[in-house]
Amino acid sequence: MGYGMSRLEDEYCEPEGQDSDGSSSVNDEFSNLHNDIFHMTRMRSGLSESIYKSVGTNRGIISTTKLLSGREVACSGKGMFSSGDRAFVLGRYVPMNGPELLDRMDSRAYVSQFSADGTLFVAGFQGSHIRIYDVDRGWIVHKDIHARSLRWTISDVSLSPDQRYLVYSSLAPIIHIVNVGNAARQSYANVTDVHDGLDFSQHEDVQYSFGIFSVKFSSDGRELVAGSNDESIYVYDLNANKLTLRLPAHTSDVNTVAFADESGHIIYSGSDDTLCKVWDRRCLSSGQAAGVLTGHLHGVTHIDSRGDGRSFISNGKDQAIKLWDIRKMMSNADSCADEAPTWDYRYSRYPQKHKQLKHPHDQSLATYRGHSVLRTLIRCYFSPAYSTGQKYIYTGSYDSSVYIYDVVSGSQVAKLKGHQMAIRDLSWHPYEPTLVSSSWDGRVAKWTGVRDEETSDVD
Repeated sequence: MGYGMSRLEDEYCEPEGQDSDGSSSVNDEFSNLHNDIFHMTRMRSGLSESIYKSVGTNRGIISTTKLLSGREVACSGKGMFSSGDRAFVLGRYVPMNGPELLDRMDSRAYVSQFSADGTLFVAGFQGSHIRIYDVDRGWIVHKDIHARSLRWTISDVSLSPDQRYLVYSSLAPIIHIVNVGNAARQSYANVTDVHDGLDFSQHEDVQYSFGIFSVKFSSDGRELVAGSNDESIYVYDLNANKLTLRLPAHTSDVNTVAFADESGHIIYSGSDDTLCKVWDRRCLSSGQAAGVLTGHLHGVTHIDSRGDGRSFISNGKDQAIKLWDIRKMMSNADSCADEAPTWDYRYSRYPQKHKQLKHPHDQSLATYRGHSVLRTLIRCYFSPAYSTGQKYIYTGSYDSSVYIYDVVSGSQVAKLKGHQMAIRDLSWHPYEPTLVSSSWDGRVAKWTGVRDEETSDVD
């Protein structure tokens, strides 16, 4: 379950003298990594050979001033930085300054999301509010949406690629869609705006009501994919206005779903059955997953795709983020639920000794530890490709902090403190060194990178 009430205290901290399972040190597994995902990350976030030659320095620390000088003499042959050079420069400016309070509500914040171009930001709150902020106009509220027919909380939101529509879900089989492109600031469900209900229960195999934990637009804006607590994945065709697919995908709640890339053919899913699965919509006649990935000891709370169609990360209730390459997946696999120690993340802290346990058939490439995943479906993401080359992984945490890890080394780059309760969701601006976190303390806060005149001309 994603949202059960808990007896766990609101305040949380690791025991004195411990470092959350050594997150500040590099895991041994990273010393022998040869997968091309790591090599591509280094390439996309590192300097080109032409830069090194032009500035006449050995590999190591190069000042931004020297890099800009090299660009001025057109060392790349084009008079501009390559994408890797740009990511190398901007990737230095990790958003650690803050927090700056952007907004505060009297209910828990559950969802954070920048639009694809970074001009809008969406925050969803438990108390039926969804606010869309205009980033370029000083974070004023562009749209204040009063949601309808919620059960427990807003569990997820998704903004369409053209930024005209927003969908929101709760622990119900109805997903609502709102036109956010009109001029009205206030959007009261079916009073000032129509919040059309998309019924995901209209399928012959559905026998009882269910709740939706995760919903995403496809890259073309024509479809929605959703994961639910009836162990299923759903696909809804918005043009046809009907449900087109229901997959009995797992043996427990499907907490998270994501499209693998812009094609929309491949879907990733993660469940409380501890498994991550890969689904190819072009060959679903058997109803079986294209592959299964094992490694988590407890339920999967969130998945973020790298966008290359073959790699993704997942956050788990075993207090770990895992990096996956689907080329290592198996046709079928068993979870180790019977072997893993019994534990419910809603009611108690994760036993410290369990953090040393490892799945006997772990197929993940790497594991990142330090944050805490308790009481709610904590989310994790790759940092943006444009400004960092996806060299970082960042995540919320129950201990009210933001954690940032280096993808290649596995080391903890930053731990941002400023909230008072769990951070369920957060979002890194697609182009700027800005990160926004939303917390159960009702606050939406902004973190920025160290900025100076040296970075203002990077293009």
